[in-house]
Amino acid sequence: MQNLIYWSPFLGNVGTVKSTLNSALAFKKFSKNKYNVKIINVFGEWNNYKNILKKSNIELINLTFTYINFLPKDGFIKSRISYTLIFLISFFPLLRLLKKENNSIFIAHLITSLPLFINSIFKINSKIILRISGYPKLHFVRKKFWQLTTKKVFSVTCPTEELMKKLQEFKILVHPRIKFLPDAIIDINDFLIQKNEKIDLPTKKKFLLSVGRLTKQKNYSYLLDEIKNFLKSNNDYDLIILGDGEDREMIKKKIKDLNMNDRIYILGHKNNPYSYMINASALILSSLWEEVGFVIVEAALSNLLVFSSNCPNGPKEFLENGRAGFLFNTNEKNALKNEIHKISSDNFKKKIFAKKNCLKYTKLRHFRVFSSILTV
Repeated sequence: MQNLIYWSPFLGNVGTVKSTLNSALAFKKFSKNKYNVKIINVFGEWNNYKNILKKSNIELINLTFTYINFLPKDGFIKSRISYTLIFLISFFPLLRLLKKENNSIFIAHLITSLPLFINSIFKINSKIILRISGYPKLHFVRKKFWQLTTKKVFSVTCPTEELMKKLQEFKILVHPRIKFLPDAIIDINDFLIQKNEKIDLPTKKKFLLSVGRLTKQKNYSYLLDEIKNFLKSNNDYDLIILGDGEDREMIKKKIKDLNMNDRIYILGHKNNPYSYMINASALILSSLWEEVGFVIVEAALSNLLVFSSNCPNGPKEFLENGRAGFLFNTNEKNALKNEIHKISSDNFKKKIFAKKNCLKYTKLRHFRVFSSILTV
């Protein structure tokens, strides 16, 4: 039995956490004991998942000690301080682990600079997979780092085909084994159970739904500016936001300044968005970037109409440039406002195309595609 080891340290509740967990669960469930699946607990970030992992017979490797509560998390500068500390504290423990876990498959999923650096300067007798998560900022330093450190990796995977082509076209990653790998976003059985969960809604009206962390990336300030006029002229609708994050107070203040406290509701993070999606009229994604955008996949599974910004790269690929949902120009004044009125038209075909596309992102499909990449 070959060891399959995930390196995916995280500071907050991002979609990649779910992607890593679902990928590990998929291999444990569908591989027929071909792989011994393990997740590295770098600084205590996976502590809250111990019961799930134990139940699924996935080993949790404690790399160092639990110091997650001492790491600064909010904002660009603070997160970079944390990444530097993680790099320094984890360097030798990870090197020892990679030497110990000989002939394993090692999947580098988040904060990938450390395993890539170690692999580039030491002899590591394992297959190293760089699994690109989200939409990477392709600045000069990252381009050069990837070009220098990915020569010895076994394979590189991308969450969208557009990102894969872009990396190849601009010669950021000219790797013979760069592959498209859909994330393991949905579990049909989980959906069938969770969609019927009873929820208390803050409104009795029809409602639009937005789901995501309250951060700069999700661009909620733009969403609120665009949606206010629609709500004022369409009293049948309210807006519900599911999510939490460092911009929560700023967003709450903006809602108050817009005099929309009785029309726009922030309900915090929810582990089960399906029960809200089933009851909503449409999902609105206003992000500045996504790859692929977990919530639009979950919305498509829930037969929910999607309005998304035309941001790089995931939404437009998933929505087939508007065939499977509505796209509006990212951060453009009146762009969302002009699209959202189409909610009242017949959009049955768009929902069907979107639902068909979401089947690419099941645990089983992810396992099959990833397995073929690992065994070639």
